[in-house]
Amino acid sequence: MRQGLVLSMLWSKSFLTSSVVLWTLFLVNLAGTIYGYQWYSEQLWYTWDNKPGWYIWFVPDSPTASLFFTLSLLYLLLDRRSSHPLDKKPSVLRGFVEAFSLITSFKYGIWAVAMIAAGAAQGNPTNWQDGMLTVSHLGMAAEALLFARFYTYRMLPIVLVAGWTLWNDFMDYQNGIFPWLPEVLEDDLGAVEMFTISLSVVSIIIAILYLLSRRSAKQKTIH
Repeated sequence: MRQGLVLSMLWSKSFLTSSVVLWTLFLVNLAGTIYGYQWYSEQLWYTWDNKPGWYIWFVPDSPTASLFFTLSLLYLLLDRRSSHPLDKKPSVLRGFVEAFSLITSFKYGIWAVAMIAAGAAQGNPTNWQDGMLTVSHLGMAAEALLFARFYTYRMLPIVLVAGWTLWNDFMDYQNGIFPWLPEVLEDDLGAVEMFTISLSVVSIIIAILYLLSRRSAKQKTIH
C-alpha cells in the first residue's frame, strides 16, 4: 500500500515539476551534456580534419539529445515563474525543443546501452565507464518518457525532428560519422545501422503516441 502511494507521488505532476526536481535534473543534465561533448571531442576534431566541416553537427548524438532535454526543463522552470504558463500558447520553437528532446533522448539512451551490451557480448572488455554510461543513458531514456506528458509539441515539430533524426542516421552510416564503436562491432556495421534506423522509427512513433494521448485527454476534459 505504502509503495503504491510512494510511486503515485513520484509519478505526480506536482512532484516532477517541483522546483527542486526540475533544478536538480537541469543541473545534472547540463553537467552530463558538457561531459558528453568532451567525450566526443576526439571524434569531433577527427571529423573536422578529415570531413567537410559541417559534418560535425551530426557527430555528438547523445550530448545533443541531453542538451535539448535540458532546454525542455528550462521551459518547465519558466512555466513555474510565469503567471501565464507558456504551454497555453505553445510555440513551434518550444515544440521542436520538446520533440527533439523526447525522440533523441529515448533513441540514443537505448542505443548506447545496446551497443555497450552488444560489445560486451562479443568479448569487448568493460570498465567502470561502461557501467556509468549504461546507467546515465538508461536515465536519459527514462526521463524523456517521464516528462513527455508535460510537453506541448504538436505534429509539425515531430515532422521536423523526424526529418533531422533520419537524416542524421543517413549522415552517420553513409558518410562514416557514426559514434565510434568497439572493434568487435565493426564487422556488424550493417546490423548496427538497421538497429539505429529502427530505433529512430520507434522513437518517432512514441512521440506521436504521446501527442495523441494528450489530445485524447483534452477532448475528455472538454466533454
